[in-house]
Amino acid sequence: MQNPSKSIWLTLLLLGIIWGASFLANSLALQSFGPISIAAIRVSLAAIIILCISYSLGYGLPSFQTVDGRKTWVYCLGMALFSNAVPFVLLAWGQLNVSSGFAGITMAVVPLLVLPLSHFLVAGARMTPKKIIGFAVGFIGVVILVGPAEIIRSGGSDLENIARIACIIASLCYAIGSIITRLTPKGPVLAFSAAALILASLILIPLALLFEDMPVGLSAKSFGAVLYLGIFPTALATVMLVHIVKVAGPPFLSLVNYQVPIWAVLFGALALNEVVPSQAIYALGLILLGLAISQFRFGRFQ
Repeated sequence: MQNPSKSIWLTLLLLGIIWGASFLANSLALQSFGPISIAAIRVSLAAIIILCISYSLGYGLPSFQTVDGRKTWVYCLGMALFSNAVPFVLLAWGQLNVSSGFAGITMAVVPLLVLPLSHFLVAGARMTPKKIIGFAVGFIGVVILVGPAEIIRSGGSDLENIARIACIIASLCYAIGSIITRLTPKGPVLAFSAAALILASLILIPLALLFEDMPVGLSAKSFGAVLYLGIFPTALATVMLVHIVKVAGPPFLSLVNYQVPIWAVLFGALALNEVVPSQAIYALGLILLGLAISQFRFGRFQ
Protein backbone atom coordinates (compact mmCIF):
# COMPACT_ATOMS: atom_id res chain seq x y z
CA MET A 1 0.00 0.00 0.00
CA GLN A 2 1.26 3.46 -0.90
CA ASN A 3 1.98 6.09 1.71
CA PRO A 4 -1.20 7.92 2.77
CA SER A 5 -1.80 11.13 0.83
CA LYS A 6 -1.98 14.57 2.40
CA SER A 7 -5.77 14.52 2.06
CA ILE A 8 -6.00 11.29 4.07
CA TRP A 9 -3.74 12.72 6.77
CA LEU A 10 -5.99 15.78 6.84
CA THR A 11 -9.09 13.57 7.11
CA LEU A 12 -7.47 11.71 10.02
CA LEU A 13 -6.66 15.02 11.72
CA LEU A 14 -10.21 16.27 11.22
CA LEU A 15 -11.63 13.01 12.58
CA GLY A 16 -9.50 13.39 15.72
CA ILE A 17 -10.75 16.96 16.18
CA ILE A 18 -14.39 15.92 15.71
CA TRP A 19 -14.13 13.09 18.22
CA GLY A 20 -12.07 15.21 20.63
CA ALA A 21 -14.73 17.95 20.59
CA SER A 22 -17.47 15.45 21.45
CA PHE A 23 -16.50 15.58 25.13
CA LEU A 24 -16.92 19.35 25.19
CA ALA A 25 -20.28 18.89 23.46
CA ASN A 26 -21.32 16.35 26.11
CA SER A 27 -20.54 18.86 28.86
CA LEU A 28 -22.63 21.54 27.14
CA ALA A 29 -25.52 19.16 26.40
CA LEU A 30 -25.65 18.08 30.05
CA GLN A 31 -26.73 21.61 30.99
CA SER A 32 -30.22 20.79 29.65
CA PHE A 33 -30.41 17.06 28.92
CA GLY A 34 -29.94 13.90 30.96
CA PRO A 35 -27.20 11.40 30.01
CA ILE A 36 -29.59 8.81 28.53
CA SER A 37 -31.46 11.48 26.56
CA ILE A 38 -28.20 12.78 25.08
CA ALA A 39 -27.22 9.27 23.98
CA ALA A 40 -30.73 8.59 22.59
CA ILE A 41 -30.86 11.79 20.55
CA ARG A 42 -27.37 11.45 19.10
CA VAL A 43 -27.80 7.83 17.98
CA SER A 44 -31.30 8.45 16.61
CA LEU A 45 -30.15 11.43 14.56
CA ALA A 46 -27.08 9.55 13.35
CA ALA A 47 -29.22 6.51 12.51
CA ILE A 48 -31.42 8.59 10.21
CA ILE A 49 -28.40 10.16 8.48
CA ILE A 50 -26.42 6.92 8.00
CA LEU A 51 -29.54 5.01 6.93
CA CYS A 52 -30.26 7.60 4.22
CA ILE A 53 -26.63 7.49 3.03
CA SER A 54 -26.59 3.70 3.02
CA TYR A 55 -29.76 3.46 0.93
CA SER A 56 -28.66 6.24 -1.41
CA LEU A 57 -25.48 4.27 -2.16
CA GLY A 58 -27.43 1.06 -2.68
CA TYR A 59 -26.29 -0.73 0.49
CA GLY A 60 -29.50 -0.56 2.51
CA LEU A 61 -29.52 -2.72 5.64
CA PRO A 62 -28.17 -6.23 6.26
CA SER A 63 -30.52 -8.89 4.91
CA PHE A 64 -32.65 -11.18 7.05
CA GLN A 65 -32.93 -13.65 4.17
CA THR A 66 -29.45 -15.19 4.45
CA VAL A 67 -27.59 -16.89 7.29
CA ASP A 68 -24.76 -14.35 7.12
CA GLY A 69 -27.29 -11.52 7.07
CA ARG A 70 -29.05 -12.77 10.21
CA LYS A 71 -25.68 -13.34 11.85
CA THR A 72 -24.71 -9.77 10.96
CA TRP A 73 -27.78 -8.45 12.78
CA VAL A 74 -26.60 -10.27 15.92
CA TYR A 75 -23.25 -8.49 15.61
CA CYS A 76 -25.13 -5.24 14.98
CA LEU A 77 -26.86 -5.71 18.34
CA GLY A 78 -23.48 -6.17 20.00
CA MET A 79 -22.24 -3.05 18.25
CA ALA A 80 -25.35 -1.13 19.34
CA LEU A 81 -24.74 -2.04 22.97
CA PHE A 82 -20.96 -1.79 23.23
CA SER A 83 -20.10 0.96 20.74
CA ASN A 84 -23.15 3.16 21.13
CA ALA A 85 -25.75 2.73 23.88
CA VAL A 86 -23.68 1.77 26.93
CA PRO A 87 -20.52 3.89 26.40
CA PHE A 88 -22.48 6.97 25.30
CA VAL A 89 -24.55 6.86 28.49
CA LEU A 90 -21.56 6.08 30.72
CA LEU A 91 -19.46 8.91 29.30
CA ALA A 92 -22.31 11.44 29.50
CA TRP A 93 -23.10 10.40 33.08
CA GLY A 94 -19.42 10.37 33.98
CA GLN A 95 -19.04 13.94 32.73
CA LEU A 96 -21.52 15.05 35.37
CA ASN A 97 -18.67 14.46 37.82
CA VAL A 98 -15.41 14.58 35.85
CA SER A 99 -14.06 17.06 33.31
CA SER A 100 -14.45 16.63 29.56
CA GLY A 101 -10.65 16.49 29.34
CA PHE A 102 -10.48 13.57 31.76
CA ALA A 103 -13.19 11.70 29.84
CA GLY A 104 -11.27 12.31 26.62
CA ILE A 105 -8.05 10.97 28.12
CA THR A 106 -9.76 7.69 29.00
CA MET A 107 -10.33 7.09 25.28
CA ALA A 108 -6.60 6.43 24.91
CA VAL A 109 -7.27 3.27 26.91
CA VAL A 110 -9.42 1.76 24.12
CA PRO A 111 -6.64 0.42 21.83
CA LEU A 112 -4.73 -0.69 24.91
CA LEU A 113 -7.64 -2.89 26.02
CA VAL A 114 -8.05 -4.22 22.48
CA LEU A 115 -4.67 -5.98 22.82
CA PRO A 116 -5.64 -8.65 25.42
CA LEU A 117 -9.17 -8.97 24.03
CA SER A 118 -7.79 -9.66 20.55
CA HIS A 119 -5.41 -12.26 21.98
CA PHE A 120 -8.34 -14.37 23.17
CA LEU A 121 -11.00 -13.52 20.57
CA VAL A 122 -9.28 -12.77 17.24
CA ALA A 123 -7.35 -15.43 15.34
CA GLY A 124 -3.74 -14.45 14.70
CA ALA A 125 -3.75 -11.48 17.07
CA ARG A 126 -1.50 -12.99 19.73
CA MET A 127 0.13 -11.03 22.53
CA THR A 128 3.79 -10.83 21.54
CA PRO A 129 6.45 -9.82 24.12
CA LYS A 130 6.42 -6.31 22.64
CA LYS A 131 2.65 -6.05 23.05
CA ILE A 132 2.83 -7.39 26.60
CA ILE A 133 5.41 -4.77 27.56
CA GLY A 134 3.35 -2.05 25.90
CA PHE A 135 0.20 -3.20 27.67
CA ALA A 136 1.98 -3.30 31.04
CA VAL A 137 3.30 0.26 30.62
CA GLY A 138 -0.11 1.51 29.50
CA PHE A 139 -1.89 -0.31 32.31
CA ILE A 140 0.25 1.52 34.86
CA GLY A 141 -1.03 4.71 33.25
CA VAL A 142 -4.63 3.49 33.61
CA VAL A 143 -4.06 2.78 37.31
CA ILE A 144 -2.65 6.26 37.82
CA LEU A 145 -5.54 7.77 35.86
CA VAL A 146 -8.23 6.08 37.94
CA GLY A 147 -6.45 6.92 41.19
CA PRO A 148 -7.05 3.77 43.28
CA ALA A 149 -5.58 5.39 46.40
CA GLU A 150 -8.31 8.03 46.34
CA ILE A 151 -11.00 5.40 45.76
CA ILE A 152 -9.79 3.34 48.73
CA ARG A 153 -9.56 6.45 50.89
CA SER A 154 -13.17 7.43 50.08
CA GLY A 155 -14.46 3.88 50.30
CA GLY A 156 -15.53 4.07 46.67
CA SER A 157 -18.50 6.27 47.60
CA ASP A 158 -17.33 9.53 46.04
CA LEU A 159 -19.21 10.22 42.79
CA GLU A 160 -16.07 11.51 41.07
CA ASN A 161 -14.31 8.23 41.72
CA ILE A 162 -17.30 6.26 40.43
CA ALA A 163 -17.42 8.53 37.37
CA ARG A 164 -13.76 7.81 36.64
CA ILE A 165 -14.47 4.09 36.68
CA ALA A 166 -17.54 4.65 34.48
CA CYS A 167 -15.34 6.33 31.85
CA ILE A 168 -12.88 3.43 31.94
CA ILE A 169 -15.77 0.97 31.57
CA ALA A 170 -16.90 3.00 28.55
CA SER A 171 -13.42 2.51 27.08
CA LEU A 172 -13.73 -1.23 27.70
CA CYS A 173 -17.08 -1.18 25.87
CA TYR A 174 -15.48 0.55 22.89
CA ALA A 175 -12.70 -2.06 22.89
CA ILE A 176 -15.30 -4.86 22.87
CA GLY A 177 -17.13 -3.04 20.08
CA SER A 178 -13.91 -2.93 18.10
CA ILE A 179 -13.54 -6.71 18.43
CA ILE A 180 -17.16 -7.22 17.38
CA THR A 181 -16.54 -5.11 14.28
CA ARG A 182 -13.51 -7.24 13.36
CA LEU A 183 -15.42 -10.51 13.80
CA THR A 184 -18.62 -9.55 11.98
CA PRO A 185 -19.28 -11.17 8.56
CA LYS A 186 -18.01 -9.15 5.62
CA GLY A 187 -20.43 -6.63 4.16
CA PRO A 188 -21.00 -2.90 3.62
CA VAL A 189 -19.80 -0.99 6.68
CA LEU A 190 -22.44 1.71 6.23
CA ALA A 191 -25.25 -0.87 6.25
CA PHE A 192 -23.77 -2.45 9.40
CA SER A 193 -23.42 0.96 11.09
CA ALA A 194 -26.97 2.00 10.16
CA ALA A 195 -28.40 -1.22 11.62
CA ALA A 196 -26.37 -0.84 14.82
CA LEU A 197 -27.50 2.77 15.27
CA ILE A 198 -31.14 1.81 14.70
CA LEU A 199 -30.91 -0.90 17.35
CA ALA A 200 -29.16 1.50 19.75
CA SER A 201 -31.98 3.99 19.21
CA LEU A 202 -34.59 1.33 19.98
CA ILE A 203 -32.76 0.58 23.23
CA LEU A 204 -32.12 4.15 24.36
CA ILE A 205 -35.33 6.00 23.46
CA PRO A 206 -37.59 3.95 25.81
CA LEU A 207 -34.98 4.20 28.60
CA ALA A 208 -34.76 7.98 28.21
CA LEU A 209 -38.56 8.33 28.31
CA LEU A 210 -38.78 6.03 31.31
CA PHE A 211 -35.98 7.38 33.49
CA GLU A 212 -35.48 11.03 32.49
CA ASP A 213 -37.73 14.06 32.28
CA MET A 214 -38.05 16.30 29.27
CA PRO A 215 -35.51 19.16 29.35
CA VAL A 216 -36.61 22.28 31.21
CA GLY A 217 -35.19 25.64 30.13
CA LEU A 218 -33.56 24.22 27.02
CA SER A 219 -30.68 26.43 25.93
CA ALA A 220 -29.57 26.97 22.36
CA LYS A 221 -26.06 25.94 23.42
CA SER A 222 -27.21 22.55 24.77
CA PHE A 223 -29.47 21.93 21.77
CA GLY A 224 -26.64 22.76 19.39
CA ALA A 225 -24.30 20.45 21.33
CA VAL A 226 -26.71 17.50 20.98
CA LEU A 227 -27.08 18.19 17.26
CA TYR A 228 -23.30 18.28 16.96
CA LEU A 229 -23.01 14.92 18.74
CA GLY A 230 -25.48 13.27 16.38
CA ILE A 231 -24.29 14.81 13.13
CA PHE A 232 -20.50 14.95 13.50
CA PRO A 233 -18.86 12.44 15.91
CA THR A 234 -21.59 9.83 15.40
CA ALA A 235 -22.75 10.15 11.75
CA LEU A 236 -20.11 12.05 9.77
CA ALA A 237 -17.28 10.31 11.62
CA THR A 238 -18.66 6.95 10.46
CA VAL A 239 -18.42 8.02 6.82
CA MET A 240 -14.92 9.42 7.39
CA LEU A 241 -13.56 6.32 9.09
CA VAL A 242 -14.99 4.10 6.35
CA HIS A 243 -13.14 6.23 3.80
CA ILE A 244 -9.88 6.13 5.78
CA VAL A 245 -10.04 2.36 6.23
CA LYS A 246 -10.70 1.83 2.50
CA VAL A 247 -7.85 4.10 1.41
CA ALA A 248 -5.19 3.63 4.11
CA GLY A 249 -6.25 0.61 6.18
CA PRO A 250 -7.27 -0.01 9.83
CA PRO A 251 -3.77 0.45 11.32
CA PHE A 252 -3.59 3.98 9.91
CA LEU A 253 -7.05 4.76 11.34
CA SER A 254 -5.91 3.65 14.80
CA LEU A 255 -3.51 6.62 14.85
CA VAL A 256 -6.54 8.75 15.69
CA ASN A 257 -6.41 7.33 19.22
CA TYR A 258 -3.30 9.40 19.87
CA GLN A 259 -5.12 12.60 18.89
CA VAL A 260 -8.50 12.39 20.63
CA PRO A 261 -7.29 12.81 24.24
CA ILE A 262 -5.14 15.80 23.31
CA TRP A 263 -7.99 17.57 21.49
CA ALA A 264 -10.40 16.78 24.34
CA VAL A 265 -8.04 18.36 26.88
CA LEU A 266 -7.45 21.42 24.68
CA PHE A 267 -11.16 22.03 24.04
CA GLY A 268 -11.98 21.57 27.71
CA ALA A 269 -9.27 24.02 28.77
CA LEU A 270 -10.12 26.65 26.15
CA ALA A 271 -13.92 26.51 26.24
CA LEU A 272 -14.64 25.45 29.82
CA ASN A 273 -11.50 26.63 31.64
CA GLU A 274 -10.89 23.10 32.85
CA VAL A 275 -7.68 22.38 34.69
CA VAL A 276 -6.34 18.91 34.02
CA PRO A 277 -4.48 17.52 37.04
CA SER A 278 -0.85 16.53 36.54
CA GLN A 279 -1.82 12.97 37.52
CA ALA A 280 -3.98 12.70 34.38
CA ILE A 281 -1.23 14.10 32.15
CA TYR A 282 1.32 11.60 33.51
CA ALA A 283 -1.22 8.82 33.03
CA LEU A 284 -1.89 9.87 29.43
CA GLY A 285 1.85 9.90 28.73
CA LEU A 286 2.24 6.33 30.00
CA ILE A 287 -0.82 5.10 28.11
CA LEU A 288 0.38 6.63 24.83
CA LEU A 289 3.88 5.27 25.46
CA GLY A 290 2.40 1.82 26.00
CA LEU A 291 0.48 2.10 22.74
CA ALA A 292 3.60 3.22 20.90
CA ILE A 293 5.62 0.29 22.25
CA SER A 294 2.92 -2.21 21.29
CA GLN A 295 2.15 -0.87 17.82
CA PHE A 296 5.32 0.59 16.36
CA ARG A 297 8.43 -1.12 15.09
CA PHE A 298 11.51 0.48 13.59
CA GLY A 299 9.64 3.65 12.72
CA ARG A 300 6.89 1.84 10.85
CA PHE A 301 3.34 1.33 12.07
CA GLN A 302 2.36 -2.33 12.14
